Amino acid sequence: MSSDPITRRVSLLSLLALGACGFRPALTPDAAGGALYGRVTVDAPRTILGFAVRTRLEQRLGAPAGPYRLTVSLDQALEAAALSPAGDTLRYNLNGAAGWLLSGPDGGRLGGGQVDAFTSYAATGSTVATQTAATDANGRLMVLLADRIVAQLYLLDLPA
Repeated sequence: MSSDPITRRVSLLSLLALGACGFRPALTPDAAGGALYGRVTVDAPRTILGFAVRTRLEQRLGAPAGPYRLTVSLDQALEAAALSPAGDTLRYNLNGAAGWLLSGPDGGRLGGGQVDAFTSYAATGSTVATQTAATDANGRLMVLLADRIVAQLYLLDLPA
């Protein structure tokens, strides 16, 4: 596979420009991702959804240990997204929000915020199929929220 010389030059110039503006990868040892990996204990609600978000956060941030504490709160709402002419719900939207707070070794606040996401599922099958779809949608929503929390954590300016 060949590449156009102009495309190669533009790519090289783009990389040089990123380096000149202070860009650094988030997962290097001296960036937030490297400073947090394996050093965060996650506190999430003791529910099925809390377990799902905690599991995903631990997958992304490493084994729970160390001086940092990430506290997560969850909220979700279910709404009908599509109705049949007879008034039956055919599709649901599942909206979720997660508030997060990162505390340092001294208990001081290092960062915090809220992330939002949504997912949906069909309710046109049997009762068992609809319940399975709802359970799967809840799991997908927790993964989305956890990934968005991690993305915000990587933007923090933490000591290495």
